[in-house]
Amino acid sequence: MNRTELIEAVSGDTGLTRQQAEAALDAIVYEVTSGVRSGNPVRITGFGTFKLRERQARRGRNPQTGAPVRIKASKGIGFTPGVKLKADLNTRGALGKPTPLASTATKAAPARKVAAKKAAPAKKAAAAKKVAPVKKAAPAKKTAAKKTVAKKAAAKKRR
Repeated sequence: MNRTELIEAVSGDTGLTRQQAEAALDAIVYEVTSGVRSGNPVRITGFGTFKLRERQARRGRNPQTGAPVRIKASKGIGFTPGVKLKADLNTRGALGKPTPLASTATKAAPARKVAAKKAAPAKKAAAAKKVAPVKKAAPAKKTAAKKTVAKKAAAKKRR
């Protein structure tokens, strides 16, 4: 799932507009980044913890020449999954969808959406037609990858 698909999913699950869902995602990413950058772990109960991981300077090797190379110290991020996330990943049942928001802001919005819905189905139908050819094209890549693997295996047997 990429960023655009995530925004669409959040918008559909929560009843927010696409712009509101995108703003919410931007705010979450900003807060997690700024919190971790400052050195504080960011805990989302049930989901997990984002932590700063500091890597010390070290010596490595250039794989082409074998010469020693100095690698600078850097900062990375670590994620530790929460108990609920682990449990949800290991259960066979369907996940419970979040309930849509029922606020006054979303109640006023449907009056505006009624006019937009008349034009929207045509766009969705056109978008659905565009998505179908992409799915048909994907298996061709998988077939090519399998042929490559077979050639490598055959090359090993000749030795």
